[in-house]
Amino acid sequence: MATDMATDTVTTTAGRRTVLGTCHHDCPDSCGWVVTVEGETAVRLRGNPDHPYSRGELCPKVNRFLDRVYSPDRILHPLVRRGVKGDGDFAPASWDVALGLVAERLGEIVRRHGGEAVLPWWDAGTQGLLQMSSLDKRFFAKLGATRLTGSLCGGVASAGTASTNGTARAADPTDVRFAQLALLWGTNTRLTNRHLWPFVEEARANGATVVVIDPVRTMTAEAVDWFVQPLPGTDVALMLGLMHVLVRDDLIDHDYVERHTVGFGRLAERVRDWPPARAADACGIGADEIERLARAYGTTKPAFIRTLIGAEHHEHGAMFFRTLACLPALTGAWRHRGGGLARSVGAWTDINIDESVLEAPHLAPAGGRRSVNMNHLGRALTDPAMDPPVQALFVWNGNPLVSVPNAELTRRGLARDDLFTVVSEQFLTDTARYADVVFPAATQIEQTDVVPAWGHLYLGWNEAAIPPLGDAVPNTELWRRLARAMGFTEPELFEDDESLLRSALRDVDLDLLRERGFVRLSLPEDLRPYADGGFPTASGKVELYSEALAAQGHDPLPAFHPPGEGVGGEAELAGRYPLVLMTPKNHTRFLNTSYSHLPKHGPAEGGPFAELDPADASARGIAEGDTVRVWNDRGSLTLTARVGGRLRPGVVAVPFGWWSDHHGERATANSLTNDTLTDWGGGVAYGSTRVEVEPVGVHAGGDD
Repeated sequence: MATDMATDTVTTTAGRRTVLGTCHHDCPDSCGWVVTVEGETAVRLRGNPDHPYSRGELCPKVNRFLDRVYSPDRILHPLVRRGVKGDGDFAPASWDVALGLVAERLGEIVRRHGGEAVLPWWDAGTQGLLQMSSLDKRFFAKLGATRLTGSLCGGVASAGTASTNGTARAADPTDVRFAQLALLWGTNTRLTNRHLWPFVEEARANGATVVVIDPVRTMTAEAVDWFVQPLPGTDVALMLGLMHVLVRDDLIDHDYVERHTVGFGRLAERVRDWPPARAADACGIGADEIERLARAYGTTKPAFIRTLIGAEHHEHGAMFFRTLACLPALTGAWRHRGGGLARSVGAWTDINIDESVLEAPHLAPAGGRRSVNMNHLGRALTDPAMDPPVQALFVWNGNPLVSVPNAELTRRGLARDDLFTVVSEQFLTDTARYADVVFPAATQIEQTDVVPAWGHLYLGWNEAAIPPLGDAVPNTELWRRLARAMGFTEPELFEDDESLLRSALRDVDLDLLRERGFVRLSLPEDLRPYADGGFPTASGKVELYSEALAAQGHDPLPAFHPPGEGVGGEAELAGRYPLVLMTPKNHTRFLNTSYSHLPKHGPAEGGPFAELDPADASARGIAEGDTVRVWNDRGSLTLTARVGGRLRPGVVAVPFGWWSDHHGERATANSLTNDTLTDWGGGVAYGSTRVEVEPVGVHAGGDD
């Protein structure tokens, strides 16, 4: 984007410039930052103290973002493979040579197999409006490439919530500060949503009780008033038990239910079969705790539920959110500021952003294009029945070999000699090591963008603070260069960044956004979206009973399914693999698959490990610090054991995000995880995975 777009964003003092920006990472906080520049070198990056949400604080990883920008390991020039796939042996090349190679191979593949032999794969490594996904949509439409569907995170939560409320839109998370009861359900706020924590603390200072409901005793659980620890995948049983008490003890807001819900009678009949004793048996917690929690929720106003995306990673993840969304309707919690349900607020961004303008369906060939779920990358790359087979893979904004489940299947696909793989990256990730061509990607301080948030209600401006190092380019420029190399001439493929932004943003004062670095979405300060109903369902009400779900073959009422039921044979494997695997984010200095390779980030976390409850460790002859093998039919990891009281018996945790070389072997936590899709919403059941753990030297057959 032309630099004269954002002159108000840059302040010059005594030879130094300060430039406003916004963190782009896949994190709900989307913090504002300020970059200090001398000449063309960034010398300091700190939080923007004027940002109304992040308030000048950055997390430990982003405080060292310049270590990433100026890392000696950063890719700064195009690379062309010269060794065996996976070995990471590349030769530097010019842009002309690399583009020529891609254009030649891509053209040949499309001529021989058709555009659907090309598969783009991308995720939220950069969450900017432009650099996450914009011109790529037009480029791959022109090619007629296979469409990527599904989501690693977020889609299931949205679909589940919408099946009850008709939309994924919910409360403003910062309104938790007005609550008198706050349930942090399946979210480790202090770690993964740290800038919301001061708003939680504000509620506590005003007398609120804060409850964490989580299968892991997280750092957030250690800091609140009350911790409830159900077994993994049993939350819906807990919710049904809570509803039983609400109905039994007449803790229902009958006026709200009568005016703004449908199906209450049927729901009441369903939950009659879920007394606290039955729910407690399913969840592994006490019936008295369910009684106490239900009474607290039914009698405290305002009562606020905060959840994020962790719970969607189970086979019945959408049902979790569908059921959770029923609770505030039963008690009328939506009436109150500081009441209701808060999850991702990304669904509100279309108030001011029209992403449809970034599409160009008219460029695609007639007849439609096939789709591949992004969670099934390994299946797509290895399926002998796929016609045409995937012959070319493009990857950007992600490291699927570490982040996608059933990773060893993906590895086998990437190793195919006949697969042509192109990766845009900043570092030689596990995935990039299998590429035929790697293009150097710009970092956030080298590109201009607007960053929508999914944890607060502000758009963030990000101004390019320095020119891209070496030959790196923003993603939008990559697609322009590829289109030109392919000989395409349609002007839509070459639209500049400023034009793209202006067409996608609506009712946004762009000058004010540039000047301040942020603007609030066009929403009232006191949001309360459903205080007077107005749910965009077919009935116009909360659908406690859903005809739409029934038509899709799902239970029309909230329903509990025991973990492992109907998921790719996981239940049948329970005898061989008795432990449920969780792959949480335990680290503070890296995010997903980013930063773990940097010297001042990953090593500070101590490396990957396998965490067990003392009872499970003792039964296997495992002590703290022992070397153990965590394994199932998909893969195997050799790790150091940690033994403690954070987990329930029957659960093992292996933190997600470490690259394979941190494990000392070509494997990651997702080498073990289940790639079966969730009940609805297009997500994947990472958390419905079973494993066994044993001391090193003991193998599957029991031989030393």
